[in-house]
Amino acid sequence: MNASIRDYIINNFKGDDYASLERAIDESIKEQDEVTLPGMGVFFELVWSGASRELKDNMLNVIKQRIANATLSNP
Repeated sequence: MNASIRDYIINNFKGDDYASLERAIDESIKEQDEVTLPGMGVFFELVWSGASRELKDNMLNVIKQRIANATLSNP
């Protein structure tokens, strides 16, 4: 089998409706399970690669603010 994790994740969610995608994202964040991080990365990659400059700038601003305000779970 020569499928990448990226392909697996994309194919796993193809056809899902908005509610299913939102639930998957919310559960991934709530559980804070690092196993789900690759999937979240693939989702982010899909958004980023099709985003306008304005949307990228908005995302970068949100990320920068959230990082500045984040607390580490294992300082």
